[in-house]
Amino acid sequence: MDKGEDEASGKMFLNLDEFHVSEESGFVLPEPLYELPKFYKPWMDIANNLPQLIEHHQLRHEVNKMQLLGTHLLTGHKQLRLAHLALSFITMGYVWQEGEHNSTKVLPKNLAVPYCKVSEVLGLPPILVHADCVLANWKRKDPNRGMELRNLDTIFALPGGGSLKGFFLVTLQAELAAVQGIKAIATATEAVWKHEDDTIKSALQDVAESIRKMNHALRKMDEHVDPAVFYGIIRLFLSGWKDNPVFPEGLLYEGVWENPRQFSGGSAAQSSTLQSFDEFLGIHHNEESAAFLHRMRDYMPPAHKAFIQVIASGPSVREYIILHPCPGLRETYNDCIEALVGLRNYHITVVTRYITILASRTKAEKAKLSSKSDVIQKAPLSLEERGTGGTTIMSLLKSTRDMTKEMVIKEAGQH
Repeated sequence: MDKGEDEASGKMFLNLDEFHVSEESGFVLPEPLYELPKFYKPWMDIANNLPQLIEHHQLRHEVNKMQLLGTHLLTGHKQLRLAHLALSFITMGYVWQEGEHNSTKVLPKNLAVPYCKVSEVLGLPPILVHADCVLANWKRKDPNRGMELRNLDTIFALPGGGSLKGFFLVTLQAELAAVQGIKAIATATEAVWKHEDDTIKSALQDVAESIRKMNHALRKMDEHVDPAVFYGIIRLFLSGWKDNPVFPEGLLYEGVWENPRQFSGGSAAQSSTLQSFDEFLGIHHNEESAAFLHRMRDYMPPAHKAFIQVIASGPSVREYIILHPCPGLRETYNDCIEALVGLRNYHITVVTRYITILASRTKAEKAKLSSKSDVIQKAPLSLEERGTGGTTIMSLLKSTRDMTKEMVIKEAGQH
């Protein structure tokens, strides 16, 4: 992916269009399709009825008798994204239909072959990723109204009812809240080359405001997602087959590879938005966290991964501020750091409420669970201390938060 070039300075800057980043929606896929050509009706019929098929233990039966369809009639990026979304949801349902202890280790050929072909064309792995379930899994209830939460619905769903939809759509709102900041990164990158301090300061203010808007958007999670449902039902269907003891070897994609393959489940680390802010602000994580975050870039659309890599290889706004002291620049940069620490603190709070506390209860009180918490008994034991992406989630979140704190630029003479 090429960088844009500023003819006046001969320096390079970011052209959002080249990286499939929208001026209106950032990394979110603008106006996703929710219908495929009639040829793919067998896929869509199943994908549109996943919660019911899983509840009645019929999904595997329906998939096993499904016709093997070629991918040759899929045209354009949006059709491919919808196909990947549909096949991803079907795959997660197929694997986990009977719970953790009766998961299947083989994805049948009639699902695996087209799924892997679509994945190859898009440059995405054959598993449900953030770019599917959040960035491309939305539609407006009223096409004439805006993208406020009450006017949005998901295209496909899995078990979890309103909490599942809430989880995806609240996360989508956080991604949309970041658009101003993503555009500001491109502005600031160019401004650093040109030594335009006022422009850098304004862009940093936009980044800080965007991060705070993301934090505000995520706080709606409490209204729309029941912690017991998330812990006991939703997490299982977002879980992958890498770093998961249920799948020591991985999942066999029949008709594609001779041996099982391992892929991580969905993770906030797959958000190009958060990784873009990290690279732009010059935040370096410890070796273990950095290795996981870099691996998660392989779960992003290639153009978005390239965007992050260009930011990382471009001019450092942090170094510029340190080397070119300017009234207000250091304070504005530190405000971005403060906002990002706040966002990561809230993420820790959410994980504590939705995973850690419930994991402790599951271990200590299985015999005393109330009827409302019965779903917790079905919670995936292999995930009690881990995120759906396969990480020891709390240590990762605290590490990234703490390293973010360390990036504050102190005044000369401060330690």
